[in-house]
Amino acid sequence: MTSEVKRLIQARTDKGARFKRDGFGKKRQLSDSWRKPRGQHNKQREQKKAKGALPKPGYGSPVAVRGMHPSGFFEILVASEKELDGLNPKTHAIRISATVGERKRTTLQEKALGAGLKVLNPRVATAEQKAKKPAKPVAPEEGPKKEEKKPLKAKLSAALAPKKETKKEKSAGAEKTAKPAKKAEKPKTEKAAAKKSDKPAAKASAKVPAKSAAKTEKAAPAKKAEPAKGKPKTEAKVKPKSAKKTGSGVKKND
Repeated sequence: MTSEVKRLIQARTDKGARFKRDGFGKKRQLSDSWRKPRGQHNKQREQKKAKGALPKPGYGSPVAVRGMHPSGFFEILVASEKELDGLNPKTHAIRISATVGERKRTTLQEKALGAGLKVLNPRVATAEQKAKKPAKPVAPEEGPKKEEKKPLKAKLSAALAPKKETKKEKSAGAEKTAKPAKKAEKPKTEKAAAKKSDKPAAKASAKVPAKSAAKTEKAAPAKKAEPAKGKPKTEAKVKPKSAKKTGSGVKKND
């Protein structure tokens, strides 16, 4: 496609000439394909500004690219192999008719591609055609195996059941229990060593206070108890209470 053809196609698209049927958005059964408005009071026919433009000669595309596909080829509808004769692959592109069957379409498409023609609606081979071709053997990949899905009952029972200790866990537990025993042995030896070191010191301290106590007793004679100064206070004698006599002469206590 030459630069001039590209420029003309771009000029055609820049105009944006797309005319829609009046009222196509109001009723579902109406399509946007153009129909000339013929109503007596139709606003589009009267060329009101907001009702859409009418087709006029100024909207036409350039003559050189009129009817040309955007790809730069002139489109030709094909339904048989005979229609491929006389087509120029530089200027023509084919479109296979929708009425052509699957088997005939594949042969027609292969022949067109072999002749160098562009197919505008190519169709990929179906699943049945792919199945006919021998599939290449795929080497199994060595990857992590997928875990099989277990039922809910099995999962719940496994979660509730007490876990069995493995060999590693048992060995780890034995090491944990063995470590405190070693720590307990160290204080015993330290205490024994401390006791041995304290024994001679204790004996020396026991001998020294005994001698010092004897010296202090000899140096300081015992003081005699001094008599208390002043007259000794006599204890007041408690007089027994006399029983009161009543008017009748009989003692109250009797």
